[in-house]
Amino acid sequence: MLLKQLKAETEGKRVLLLGYGREGRALCRRLMQISGFAALGIADANPVSDAPECAELHIGEDYQDAMAQYDIVFKSPGIVLTEGHKPGQLRCLVTSLTELFLSAYRSQCIGITGTKGKSTTSALLYHVLQTAGVPSVLGGNIGIPTADLYEQITPETVIVMETGVHQLEYNHVSPKTAVFLNLYEEHLDHYGTFEYYAYCKENIYRNQQEGDILICGQKGLPVPGDCRAQILRLEMDNPEADVSLLHGNTVFYRGETLRLPDDMALTGVHNRYNCAVVYALAKRMGVFDADILRGIQSFQPLPHRLSPIGTFHGIRWYDDSISTACETCIQALSSLPDTDTVLIGGMDRGISYQPLLDYLVTSPVPHIILMSDSGKRIYREAPDALLPRLTYADGLPEAVKQAKKLTQKGKICLLSPAAASYNVYRNFEKRGEHFRQLAEE
Repeated sequence: MLLKQLKAETEGKRVLLLGYGREGRALCRRLMQISGFAALGIADANPVSDAPECAELHIGEDYQDAMAQYDIVFKSPGIVLTEGHKPGQLRCLVTSLTELFLSAYRSQCIGITGTKGKSTTSALLYHVLQTAGVPSVLGGNIGIPTADLYEQITPETVIVMETGVHQLEYNHVSPKTAVFLNLYEEHLDHYGTFEYYAYCKENIYRNQQEGDILICGQKGLPVPGDCRAQILRLEMDNPEADVSLLHGNTVFYRGETLRLPDDMALTGVHNRYNCAVVYALAKRMGVFDADILRGIQSFQPLPHRLSPIGTFHGIRWYDDSISTACETCIQALSSLPDTDTVLIGGMDRGISYQPLLDYLVTSPVPHIILMSDSGKRIYREAPDALLPRLTYADGLPEAVKQAKKLTQKGKICLLSPAAASYNVYRNFEKRGEHFRQLAEE
């Protein structure tokens, strides 16, 4: 169905792949399979060495100017369209692999978004479905381009699709089943305002239809008239909601409950909250409680998400490099009461750090090491009462060096930066890997 949809959209047209990362390459392979397009272009700020011979390359800082030469542009996630290149400013149609995929498979898709928790929720749901023997695939923002799933999909396949805001920004098709976990300040360097960031996130449900389902947290709830789907409210500790986590250990869906295992590998109340979403989704698909419990119990957390990486130099080290917002750092510290030292800071995206500062004032964590650009700002904005517990380090190597001196033996040193990594590292994974290397040295 995907190739048929791609053929219909590109037949006889000049096609541009804007960005040639994982998604761009995956889509290019599919275009080569179907042919039929009038011309193919690849535009990227960086050099491209593996493009097909038929493709015209547009490389360099002015790569977006090439959009004017094409009929349809498939934009990769994360590319910020500059002024003069946004939808409506050129004659070309700006679309994406996400929109193409949803156009072909929306009725089979469970799209999961939220500022935080979407990767874990998506991976956990997929694991539970696999444990229960439900035909399913996992793709999207989690690192698996949906174009690579084509051969695995049958009409019975459940498609679990992690959907980030970059994939939703210009998207006009919503999945039949959507999950909007939460909404916090994030990516303001890209979206400019929190209001526009929220608007783009809301595309997960904005184009849903009658009979569709939206599971939605309180902060993302649509205003009346903005969503045609049936809305299932997701709340913490509220049996009046449709989906909830009760007492920190029991997941709830419309009167049915399941006690979570005490020895589950997922750490933190926020992850148990994600389990409540998975429970509701799995129950809706007819999965038995025993299979859901077995899947949750056997699930191993994704790397760099509140992950224990070992005991070195008598210190227990935890990697939460995925943390790029205040709320995730707060959740991490709340989940690990033995934290003696926390490392915070990275790329400054302009978000407000006041919620984190308010939390740290009352938090018992004795050593707070601030790093990099956002660390400098947090230090400047910190109240006097917090200053005795603050230390500044130029970067992660210096921060880990200080942590080894400050952290009490047997206690936890936690990396939970509450900031993006891009000013130093290619992604949060590279930052987490470096943290582990430094901890082991």
